Amino acid sequence: MSENKTELKRSLGLIDATSLVAGSMIGSGIFIVTSAMARDIGSAAWLLVIWLVTGLITVAAALSYGELAGMMPNAGGQFVYIQRAYGRLVSFLYGWTVFTVIQTGVIAAIAVTFANYAAIFFPILDQTLFTVGTGFVFSYQKVLAIFSIILLTYINTKGVESGKTVQLVFTSAKLIALFSLIVLGLYVGLQTNVLSDNFANMWDASKTVVNPDGTVTVTKLAGMAILGAAGATIINSLFSSDAWNNVTFIAGEIKEPKKNIPRSLFLGTLIVTIIYILANVAYLALLPMQGTPNAASIAENGIMFASNDRVGAAAASMIVGNISVFVMAGLIMVSTFGCNSGLILSGGRLFFAMAKDGLFFKQATELNKNQVPAKALWVQCIWACVLCVSGKFGDLLTYATFASLLFYILTILGVFILRKKEPNADRPYKAFGYPFVPALYIVVTVAICLTLLIYDTFNTGLGLCIVALGIPVYYFVMKKKE
Repeated sequence: MSENKTELKRSLGLIDATSLVAGSMIGSGIFIVTSAMARDIGSAAWLLVIWLVTGLITVAAALSYGELAGMMPNAGGQFVYIQRAYGRLVSFLYGWTVFTVIQTGVIAAIAVTFANYAAIFFPILDQTLFTVGTGFVFSYQKVLAIFSIILLTYINTKGVESGKTVQLVFTSAKLIALFSLIVLGLYVGLQTNVLSDNFANMWDASKTVVNPDGTVTVTKLAGMAILGAAGATIINSLFSSDAWNNVTFIAGEIKEPKKNIPRSLFLGTLIVTIIYILANVAYLALLPMQGTPNAASIAENGIMFASNDRVGAAAASMIVGNISVFVMAGLIMVSTFGCNSGLILSGGRLFFAMAKDGLFFKQATELNKNQVPAKALWVQCIWACVLCVSGKFGDLLTYATFASLLFYILTILGVFILRKKEPNADRPYKAFGYPFVPALYIVVTVAICLTLLIYDTFNTGLGLCIVALGIPVYYFVMKKKE
């Protein structure tokens, strides 16, 4: 088989695609972000409402993406959709943001999380290899994080079947583990009064802040303040539910993509939404919502002040006791490794599509003997490893989350634009509930973005700056092609 063959092989079925959607979504967020959300909103009912809204808009987005996926069943997914609706500049800005921050930053963050939890089993990983100045520390943890990215990239260069197998195994493992946590958590928790106590004043919202001197300030929320706090903290659950769109990047390798991509988007997002809501119900059944920082027991810390925000580990400790640290560490290692497998598999296909359009390194258009875009995968790997070493991925992801939401809005708005521009185009699947469901997603997400602009102006502004930096890069690339 020729090294420069440029046609991808369709070998992934509906189960594989659904596994990629669910596996890419479930990382470490579900085990951590609920603590921060509890401090921001202080109400069991509002907490579940936020997770429910997150699930509903994610499923609504997936149902709307299905129409675009059916129209354009090619590698590159969202990049292709944006280009067809808005042109090359906007699609480049999307690809630029995905490459510089969104995809590679998430890969780096998840790899570091994997290494952090591996250190629970192997404490030697906490040892420092060297430091530079006062801010840069290079430890064995970073070595493991980088090695995991390289290993998964290598596996994915061996063919889509290799990547598919890893993805399916790890997604299945973490789904089983999460269901076990939910079932056991509810079984144990419902034998206590914790859940009923959490819902005794379930709509009483408050914001809890730990001051520098260790004291705690609790501010009651009412009216628009509740909506503002909910709109600001929903970024945590949205980030935990992100990456569902990655399956569209590998459309060129999915069998019957016009049917299987829309189905996998719906099934994958629905499965994860149900799991996330049930996991939070399990947390509320096991741990008090309110808590005290640095308390003597895990129960007294509550959900709000779970150690290092590891609410999943705190919940597990109420089920299995002291070994919960190792149980949750193992679960999160499985979860993050499987998540990164899916992100690495799909990300390379987006950059392959960009390269075919002349908007990425030309060599990224080449497929290796296994018919995968190996060079695109290795470029992605190198930049993700750089972000791992720099330690700046966390900040970059915070800045880019707002930009990511904007591109989701633009993409779903593209459903309306293409209905008008190309009314006779082949649409084997039409967006469910059109125009109401896509419009609802746009309205809700725009409201969230406006809330973020008000409550988190600095980070959202920097996110827009990252996108804007792509404009001179685009014109530089275009000028070189002349």
